[in-house]
Amino acid sequence: MSLLRRLVLILALVIASFCPEASGDHYPLRVHFLDVGQADCILIQTPNQRSMLIDAGNNGDEEFVLSYLAQENIEELAVVVGTHPHEDHIGSMDAVIDRFSVGRIYLPPVVTTTETFASLLSAIKRKGLNINTAKAGVEIDLDPALSVKIVAPHSGPYEDLNDYSVVIKLTYNRVSFLFTGDAEASSERRMVTEGTDLQADLLKVGHHGSTTSTSKQFLARVKPKYAVISVGTGNRYGHPDREIINRLSRFQVEVHRTDEEGTILAVSDGESIKIIPGKPAPRSVVSDEIIVYITKSGRKYHQWGCGFLQNSAIPRTLQQAKKEGYMPCSACRPPQ
Repeated sequence: MSLLRRLVLILALVIASFCPEASGDHYPLRVHFLDVGQADCILIQTPNQRSMLIDAGNNGDEEFVLSYLAQENIEELAVVVGTHPHEDHIGSMDAVIDRFSVGRIYLPPVVTTTETFASLLSAIKRKGLNINTAKAGVEIDLDPALSVKIVAPHSGPYEDLNDYSVVIKLTYNRVSFLFTGDAEASSERRMVTEGTDLQADLLKVGHHGSTTSTSKQFLARVKPKYAVISVGTGNRYGHPDREIINRLSRFQVEVHRTDEEGTILAVSDGESIKIIPGKPAPRSVVSDEIIVYITKSGRKYHQWGCGFLQNSAIPRTLQQAKKEGYMPCSACRPPQ
């Protein structure tokens, strides 16, 4: 090795010792549970600064999801997973694929005839991507610092599409996360009987806290310290169900909810997890309405998260805002 190369190597080691961020091994794992109402969307940023997206909210969450990824300086998603083809999980995934560079996409071995699913397949085709089948036993090569394993679905048949949900266990040194989509009791029982290692420090509660999921037997195997429920304010399903909240309490699980805390960030150094709640975005209880925001003095309407909403954010339906003469903000580019 030349003297110059030795000096460069020594300098790099010195910089890494003073700046932990300069070394991938010390860069924290960041898991974002986006506040997409009665839907799911999870962004994972790895120790070596690779990104993975699990689900993408409803069709109406497109602008919020795209803006959030842009704010996190995402340029490429190494992995995208659609847990199952329900609109509240893959609704904005076509827009994500169109906007960002995508390495690999994983979908479960089940299809539907909905327009939303067809739009997703069209976006995948436009990008020239191949669909990787997501099923139990598949390992996802995301980051050498992590283990990312698909633990469900097992082979069916299942009566409910939710039971085909992709369930992923992510492990970073001593810490594990379990992301369950909308997997229900049938899939949970199969994971348990197959002897799957389900223990996780943080559980993304299945099916928005419905009684169809998070069975006692399953919860006893996971033994989480934290639980995150992605759920919409005032949703018509009554999620999360009081029975599930009480069950989590009996298991001494610390519960966090997007309807109460907004987008939730879980940060880990591989030894422990720190939960950082955000601020929930005001939402209409009618899930199919597009909500935008106006300010007290401006004449533009904005999407949630726009910098012009720092002092005031007054919710309006898109139809109301346009009827009242508000024009779309050119900075945040809300729905039109």
